[in-house]
Amino acid sequence: MIEDLHVTTYSVPTDGPESDGTLAWRNTEVVVVEVEAGGMRGLGYTYAHAAAGKLVDTVLREVLVGGDELATERLYERMTQAVRNLGHVGLGAMAVSAVDIALWDLKGKLLGQPLFRLLGAARDAVSVYGSGGFTSYDDARLASQLGRWASDGMRFVKMKIGGCVPDEGDRVKVARDAIGPKAELFVDANGAYAPKEALRVAEMLAEYDVRWFEEPVSSDDLEGLAFVRDRAPACMDIAAGEYGWEPRYFERMLAARAVDVLQIDATRAGGVTGFMRAAALADARAVPLSTHCAPAIHAQVGCAAARVRHLEWFYDHVRIERILFDGAVAERGGLARPDPSRPGLGLELRRSDARRYAVAI
Repeated sequence: MIEDLHVTTYSVPTDGPESDGTLAWRNTEVVVVEVEAGGMRGLGYTYAHAAAGKLVDTVLREVLVGGDELATERLYERMTQAVRNLGHVGLGAMAVSAVDIALWDLKGKLLGQPLFRLLGAARDAVSVYGSGGFTSYDDARLASQLGRWASDGMRFVKMKIGGCVPDEGDRVKVARDAIGPKAELFVDANGAYAPKEALRVAEMLAEYDVRWFEEPVSSDDLEGLAFVRDRAPACMDIAAGEYGWEPRYFERMLAARAVDVLQIDATRAGGVTGFMRAAALADARAVPLSTHCAPAIHAQVGCAAARVRHLEWFYDHVRIERILFDGAVAERGGLARPDPSRPGLGLELRRSDARRYAVAI
């Protein structure tokens, strides 16, 4: 029986100005949830405003405490019903995601199994792609970051494009020169372009052998994404899905044939339960997957879902997860490999280190 839950929000500053094609930020908030049962604590989290933590501590607490800690499907349905009239997407979905992840971590700890094996391991390790290259970086930092990842053995690296950057082609050339001809170069526009503008950019990107164009237009513009996907260079995958909150979103994106690769973020899309439901939809259509951010979580589900191609080794989240947690997954030679000796997610909150970043909810 679930005895209690605890919620804390942390705000971790970036190590310098960061921006993408549509947004700039100086800190990242993380809502951490711990669920108690059977003498264990399950840990989950989402990258969200403290308001998501307030939803967990009030609305979701009412449907969780006293429930069966192993009945993850039943608890997932209870939670999604509880936030229905409050707005089941956005903050509501992220609150549910954090708790669902904590419940699966708890189940793994109670059963003595790492999450990827509990889910039915498809592999023991998953490829990663280095992700950063923010539009706020000068050429030297852009080249240093991406070049280091490629030198360390990552086969794929990603940079941000879009916004008010006047010399986009020059930045892409800097990145290509830094990583050399063997590593694949990815770009992410964060929905910065209109469809025809995105096609013009895609033609420029093809000159530098860019293989992945993420969110060339808004991920809510399924017609626009399909337009770009149908006309982009044949070697270039169009990817989107990081703002999916529920399985129906992913079904609509797949039905529209809007992407070559579907992205799923377990910290937004309903946690482990929501991730695996969305992965089943992609599997039914033979569409490959890539995970979005939160590498410590996605290394586990990425090793469990059959069609996962790689996970995003996002610079900010790698740094934050190493600050807040013991047991954060390591990357070696372009692979993330969960520790099979650590049950659940394999994470423990570093309470003394994390305390300085705590914010009130």
